Amino acid sequence: MKKILTTFSILLSFLAFSQDLYDINTIQDIRIVFAESNWDALLDAQANSTEDYISAQSVTINGVVFNNVGVKYKGNSTYNSNRVKNPFHIELDTYVNQDYQGYTDIKLSNVYFDPTFVRETLSYSILRKYMHAPLSNYANVYVNGTLMGLYVSSESISKKFVDNHFYSNNNAFFKCNPIGGAGPGSSSYPNLAYLGNNITSYQTAYELNSDAGWEDLVALTNTLSNDITNIESILDVDRALWMLAFDNVLVNIDSYVGTFKQNYYLYKDDNGRFNSIVWDLNMSLGVFTQTGTININNTTVKKQMTHLLHANDAAWPLVQKLLAVPKYKRMYLAHFRTIFEENFSNDSYYTTAQSYQALIAPSVQADTNKFFTYAQFQSNLTVDNTGGMNPAPGIKNLMDGRYTYLSTLTDFTNTRPTITAVAPAVETPIINSDVFVTANVINTNTNGVFLGYRANERLAFTKTQMFDDGLHGDGAAGDNVYGASINVSNVFMQYYVYAENNNVGQFSPERAEHEFYSLNASYPTISPGDLVVNEIMAQNTLTVADANGEYEDWIELHNNTNTTLSLDNLFMTDTETNLIKWQFPAGTTIEPNGYLTIWADEDGTQEGLHASFKLSASGESVLLAYANGTIIETVNYGVQTPDLGYARIPNGTGAFVIQSPTFNFNNESLSASTFDFDQNLTVFPNPTNGNLNVFNKQYPIETLAIYNLQGQLLYNNSYQNQNQISVDISSFSKGIYMIMINSRQPLKIIKD
Repeated sequence: MKKILTTFSILLSFLAFSQDLYDINTIQDIRIVFAESNWDALLDAQANSTEDYISAQSVTINGVVFNNVGVKYKGNSTYNSNRVKNPFHIELDTYVNQDYQGYTDIKLSNVYFDPTFVRETLSYSILRKYMHAPLSNYANVYVNGTLMGLYVSSESISKKFVDNHFYSNNNAFFKCNPIGGAGPGSSSYPNLAYLGNNITSYQTAYELNSDAGWEDLVALTNTLSNDITNIESILDVDRALWMLAFDNVLVNIDSYVGTFKQNYYLYKDDNGRFNSIVWDLNMSLGVFTQTGTININNTTVKKQMTHLLHANDAAWPLVQKLLAVPKYKRMYLAHFRTIFEENFSNDSYYTTAQSYQALIAPSVQADTNKFFTYAQFQSNLTVDNTGGMNPAPGIKNLMDGRYTYLSTLTDFTNTRPTITAVAPAVETPIINSDVFVTANVINTNTNGVFLGYRANERLAFTKTQMFDDGLHGDGAAGDNVYGASINVSNVFMQYYVYAENNNVGQFSPERAEHEFYSLNASYPTISPGDLVVNEIMAQNTLTVADANGEYEDWIELHNNTNTTLSLDNLFMTDTETNLIKWQFPAGTTIEPNGYLTIWADEDGTQEGLHASFKLSASGESVLLAYANGTIIETVNYGVQTPDLGYARIPNGTGAFVIQSPTFNFNNESLSASTFDFDQNLTVFPNPTNGNLNVFNKQYPIETLAIYNLQGQLLYNNSYQNQNQISVDISSFSKGIYMIMINSRQPLKIIKD
C-alpha cells in the first residue's frame, strides 16, 4: 500500500504545481498530436460540413497528457482552408470524461486581424472590471511537433462559465450569432427584435445552447419592444448597459452595436433575468468598421464615433429602447464615463498593452505563420496599420484621440452628482436586524438617490429610494445626507448608491452593480478544526446512491467536538474565487462527534443536502467558509480513483489517504473481512507483458476493474464463486495501471 500512496502523492504534487490555464503572465504550451498525417485536410472537411470534432491521438497542456481528444477548426472570417494557422477548438471530454483544472473546452484564436496581438487580451482585461467576462491569455500551439504559432486562448462561454458566474447552468442559454456565421449575404441577426411568437422566426439568428429556452427568448424580445417598463424583470439592464457602453468606448463594432448585432451570449439566471456576456474581441479597438448606419472607415471617424450610436435606430432595439428611458440613459452615460476615464485618461491601458507585448515578443518572433510582420507587431500599438481588408488603427492613436473627443461632449462635461461617505449606521449589525445606510450626495435632483441592495450574489439588487428628510437615519432634513433602511436578512449584504440629476447618473462604487459595498452581520461561527471535511468521493459509480437512486459525488463532514454544531451562515465551495457558492440550509446541524454527508451534484431540487457544484475526479478543492471571507477548512485533492474514498486517517484529524469508502462513518472502521481479504490477496506476475493472475485462497473474487492513471476505465468484469482469475492485458500500452478487486483498495501493476 505504501507504493500506491507514493504514486498518488506524486500526482497530487504535480497537479498542485501545474500552471493556471489562464494566467496572463505565463504563455501556455499546447501540443496536439494526430495519428493521421492529413490532419489538416480532415479538419478542413469537418469545418466545411458538419463542424464535428475529429479525434486527436493526444493533447498535452503544459505537460499534462490527455488521450483521445476532440479537435476542430473554429471561426468565421478567421478560418480559411488555405491558411496554415487556423483557430482551434479543443474539447477534452468529447470522447473521455477528462478536464484540465476543471476546463474542458479550449478556444484558441489565430490573431488574424491584429498586428499587436493584444487587442483581445487587453479588451477582456478592461471588460472584466465591469461585468463577468472570459479570462484570456496566450498559448504556443504545436501540431505533430511543429509550431503553428502564438495563439490567444480565451475562456469558453460554457455551462461551466455560467455556473461559476450565475450559479446555475440549466436555464435558457443562447449564443447570439447567426447560424452559419454572419456575412454580407446573411439577413438574420440576433438584434433582439420581436418577431412574433413563432420560435422558428428566431432560430436562424440565435444558437440555443440549452435544452429549452426559445419561449424565454421570445418573451425577452416582446418585453423589450412592447413593455419596457417591465424590462428589469426579464433582463439584467445594468449589465446590458455596461456591455453597450464597453462596445462603444472601445470601438468594438463586431458586436451588438455593429451591422451584424452579434458576438454576445445570453443566459437566464434563477431570478428569471437574461444576462449578457460579451464574446469575441479579436476585432476590438477599431478593426471592424461596419456599424450598419455610419461609415467609420478611417481612424479620425473612429475617434469621433458618436457615443449614442443607434440610439434612434429600430434595428438595434436594445440600444434604442433602453436609451429612450431617461434613467437608463443616465446610467449608460455613467458607465460610459467610468470606462473611458478609468482606462484611457491615464494611459493605464497602454501600460497593460506594453506589458503584454513584452511577454509575448519572443513567441511572436518565432511565429512564422503570423499574418503580420514583427515590425508591424511593434508599431501598431501607436501607428496605424493600413494594409489588409480591415486596417488596424494604432491603439494609442485611436484611444487617446477618442478620449480627447469624448471629454469635450456635453454629456461628459455636465456636472455629475457627487456621492461620498457611504456607510451603514451600524458597522456590524446583528443578523435579521434593520439598519440605515446613509450617503452624502450633492448635485442631484428631487427623488434622485437610490440604494441598491441584496442578500447574496445570486439575487438581483432591490432598489429603494433614499431620503434627505430627517426620518431615515439621515440626520437633519436638507443637509445633503440621504438615508434608507434595509433588513440584514443574511450573514452579509451587498449594496451600492446611485444618484442622478437631469443629465447624468453616478454610482458609488463607480463599477456598480458589478462591484459593491459589503455589510457583514455578526453571528456565531465554528472554529477551525471543530468541523472538518472528513472524506470525499469524486467518482462514485457504484458505492452508494442518494435518495433518488443516483450515484453522485459526495463530501462527508465530521464534528470533532462533544457539542452540536450549527451550520447556519456557513458555505461550502470548490473554488477560492467564490467562497459563497453553496450555503447550508438554515437550521442545519451536526450532532456531537457526528457525520453529515452532502451530495455534490448540482441538484438542489432533490431530497437531502445537494451542493450547487460537482467534484472533478482530476482534482480540485473543497472549502468551508463564511461570507466575511473566514475559511475554516480547505482540502486540496488530486486525481481520484473511482469508488474509493479520500479520507482522513486518523479519523477527523489525520492526513488524507485513498482507501475503501466509509460513507457517513468513522474512517478507521473498515471491517475485519476487508482486512482479511487484502491479506490473502495475491496478484502475479507484476510486472507482466501478458496475463495478470489474481488469487485469493480465502474469499471469492467478485469484481475486477483496471484503470489508467488518468482514471479511465479500461477493463471491468464480474465473477461468481471464483478464487482465481486471469486477465489478458497484452494489448495495453507499456505503463502503470491501477486495479481494483471487489471495489477495495487499488493496487499498482506495471505492463512491460
